Amino acid sequence: MSLSNHPKAYGSAAVAVAFTSGILLTLGFKDLSSLFWGPVELEDNEGKRSGGASGPLPPSAGIVEGIEGCIGNTPLIEIKSLSDATGRIILAKAEFLNGAGNSPKDRVALNMIQVAEDAGLLVPGRGDTIYEGTVGSTGISIAALARAKGYKAHICMPDDQATEKSDLLHHLGATVERVRPAPITSPDHFVNLARRRAREHTESADTESRGFFADQFESHANYQAHFQTTGPEIYFQTDGQVDAFVAGAGTGGTLSGVARYLKDEAKLAGLKVVLADPQGSGLYNKVRHGVMYSNTEKEGTRRRQQVDTIVEGVGINRITENFEAGRDLIDDAVKVTDEQACKMARWLVEHDGIFAGSSTAVNCVAAVTAAMSLPKNSQVVTVICDSGTRHLSKFWKQVGEMGLEDENKHDDLFQLLGIKQ
Repeated sequence: MSLSNHPKAYGSAAVAVAFTSGILLTLGFKDLSSLFWGPVELEDNEGKRSGGASGPLPPSAGIVEGIEGCIGNTPLIEIKSLSDATGRIILAKAEFLNGAGNSPKDRVALNMIQVAEDAGLLVPGRGDTIYEGTVGSTGISIAALARAKGYKAHICMPDDQATEKSDLLHHLGATVERVRPAPITSPDHFVNLARRRAREHTESADTESRGFFADQFESHANYQAHFQTTGPEIYFQTDGQVDAFVAGAGTGGTLSGVARYLKDEAKLAGLKVVLADPQGSGLYNKVRHGVMYSNTEKEGTRRRQQVDTIVEGVGINRITENFEAGRDLIDDAVKVTDEQACKMARWLVEHDGIFAGSSTAVNCVAAVTAAMSLPKNSQVVTVICDSGTRHLSKFWKQVGEMGLEDENKHDDLFQLLGIKQ
């Protein structure tokens, strides 16, 4: 007879099963498996990593302190469409997920502030103001962190940058000075103006507060932030398997910091470091030919004073301290046109749902180009810098005007970009 015909017997069996299940859940599957197969041995992957440096621990699942706790440990994602097109694995550090200013500049701003605090140049609650000359992202990171740590922010930026950036700075409580683009030799260049404003603040006789010039282009705290965090994170996330690292350079901090860690500290043999450079910038020629020169630098040919491109955040016509810190480690450079950047930006939306800014598009074009010089299945790492929402009025407007947002989906990446396979 079945148990269903004997309620008492059925109930006793149910209790027995429940009791046994409770014991198994209490002991855990690990203990149960050891009864049948012996002790479970956990595999140690640490010893399998190539290179000479150990990576950082994974991000904590617990509580972090303040907005600065949301900086770093960003995901490393595969951009599937680029991997499929190239036959190489294209990975990107999702730096737009940093929690303060939503860009890699969060790491830089935080480190510059901490170094200044350690030196007594910034004191919370004293009324100090952080001054910086920036095209946007570093200023946004500084403005957010300044508020969180008890400071004010004063940002000087060229007036030809996307208005979304200065609007955001205003909402973050920063003072914003938009100035006409000028050569770095001019006292009215946005960086020189920020330096002067900081000095004027400190020398003012009517306040005890101080002005601190962050100096992202020349401060070693910039590239050191990426040496201390971004580089180790990439090493840990790839298990040391990186064949190429590709990134643009504005200040040069990301490229130098990551390169210094992966080549000098982790000692990754065979790693190629590749500069991604927009049109109008002189860094490509400096890396390739040893001379800082671009055809757009000819007298009377430039439309603007800084770099003749719609790309913001990367590209420059001088060697900064941060770029110099890693210049000897750069193996190659890729020149990216505005047209290629616009087409790549739209490709990423169509195929991967990634809505990114202009510097990310430059990085991805260069990553594809660099990947094709490597064996199949090589692993290439680049950077997603910030969201396209900061580039609506300039870069993404240009994308629209080029007709790239029509319904026609592009399927041949190399034909689209004009790159030979």
